[in-house]
Amino acid sequence: MRTRPLKVALLGCGVVGSEVARIMTTHADDLTARIGAPVELAGVAVRRPSKVREGIDPALITTDATALLKRGDIDVAIEVIGGIEPARTLITTAFEHGISVVSANKALLAQDGAALHAAAGQAGLDLYYEAAVAGAIPLIRPLRESLAGDKINRVMGIVNGTTNFILDKMDSTGAGYQEALDEATALGYAEADPTADVEGYDAAAKAAILAGIAFHTRVHLDDVYREGMTEVSAADFASAKRMGCTIKLLAILERAADGESVTARVHPAMIPLSHPLASVREAYNAVFVEAEAAGRLMFYGPGAGGAPTASAVLGDLVAVCRNKLAEATGPGESAYTQLPVSPMGDVVTRYHISLDVADKPGVLAQVATTFAEHGVSIDTVRQQGKDGEASLVVVTHRAPDASLSGTVEALRKLDTVRGVASIMRVEGE
Repeated sequence: MRTRPLKVALLGCGVVGSEVARIMTTHADDLTARIGAPVELAGVAVRRPSKVREGIDPALITTDATALLKRGDIDVAIEVIGGIEPARTLITTAFEHGISVVSANKALLAQDGAALHAAAGQAGLDLYYEAAVAGAIPLIRPLRESLAGDKINRVMGIVNGTTNFILDKMDSTGAGYQEALDEATALGYAEADPTADVEGYDAAAKAAILAGIAFHTRVHLDDVYREGMTEVSAADFASAKRMGCTIKLLAILERAADGESVTARVHPAMIPLSHPLASVREAYNAVFVEAEAAGRLMFYGPGAGGAPTASAVLGDLVAVCRNKLAEATGPGESAYTQLPVSPMGDVVTRYHISLDVADKPGVLAQVATTFAEHGVSIDTVRQQGKDGEASLVVVTHRAPDASLSGTVEALRKLDTVRGVASIMRVEGE
């Protein structure tokens, strides 16, 4: 066994970073046995050096992350800063100085993953990022290693714990959106500014990473269609229950039937209660993978939090350190298919549309004609009327998203339609 320790620079020491440091210290002997050499925390780069960090030697603390990376004896850098800068520059600096990188930075990888992979490949180094998607759930490594010999056709999952907690509370207790958000904030599931979660930005970044790995093509964050879940209402849940469904914020990644393109999207959707994702409660994550040979697989577990995310980081650290000892590298970017990402308008699915209409004869026929004129076939219609006003709920057969958008635009122009109360896709059937 090698006696000189592999030295690790920890960039960032917040909720995740502090857990990484704690586990590296308390499980040092186990990590040594699993890696085949001692692993040593050689420095911790932070923004606020005066903050007390229990269990971390103050002598390891520095505010100069660049100097830490350039000092000449670092083998692996763990980046848990988040955001684009300075994380991007620090990762690039690490590669320039022969340092492999473990990152949990979904936003950076979704935006600049191709460039970072290229830099790692050129330097003959590793870039691992299991913790960037779905916390502790082993997902990236199974997709790019265990299923490397298979063809993945679809990935659908709940990849944001905050939104799943909110929607679960709305479903199980009848709470409104704001009430459920307030509870999520009080419990620490939601940030003071929850925009990244509730508007789908966090899930979209994860979707871009997963799509790239699953389909062996480059999918940028801007390629992912995104809708948030702030407009989901108690009425939507009532309609979903009548259909035997619930509502989840889903990341859905699909290979086209002809295999010539892919789509990537994040939005709320109704899914049948019989689908495995429907039973995912609280702040948990789950991802459903459909592969040609393996069939249907589901990965489930805690998708966020200090300890679960640190678990994924440490798993990557062990793998990267083993590669260092073997003078090898693990799998890098696989983008050989170069498949284009189709626009949302090409996506084909079912829809649930709720309309506020005038309660008078001929309205239903007028609405049905509008759907037919845009090539959208109606599956079911439910109408309730009172005091000259009515609600009309239409569930369609499968149709292209562009056709549905045209239908909705035309419906809004009808004198008898007072408003389109909600539009929701129906998935997982």
